[in-house]
Amino acid sequence: EVQLAESGGGLVQPGGFLRLSCVASGFPLSDNFLGGFRQAPGKLPGGVVVIDADGSVAYADSAKDRFTISKDSVKNILFLQMNNLQPEDTAMYYCAADPFLALTPSQALNSRGDFGYWGQGTQVTVSS
Repeated sequence: EVQLAESGGGLVQPGGFLRLSCVASGFPLSDNFLGGFRQAPGKLPGGVVVIDADGSVAYADSAKDRFTISKDSVKNILFLQMNNLQPEDTAMYYCAADPFLALTPSQALNSRGDFGYWGQGTQVTVSS
């Protein structure tokens, strides 16, 4: 059974940092498109970062220079390091995966509907 399980969310002050983890089971992360998406209250979900199987990465403008995606292919875990968090980063964060996307990472940022596997999400709240 394919599963994605996020963790690492929480409450952090502006300027703080969090590292989100997404543990995959039932399939190898390294062979998939992997994405981080988020949904803030009252807003549509949006792409944060996507990495393809070759390691090419695309970040949303809001995440550039602050967020870093990485993966441990041995442990089958995807990480999202988020630095200098701001209140506008408050959202539910989801990881997603799909083995068959015929897209570039930049295209996949705006194609959340094409990802076949999703985790349950982890809440990130940035507030003083």
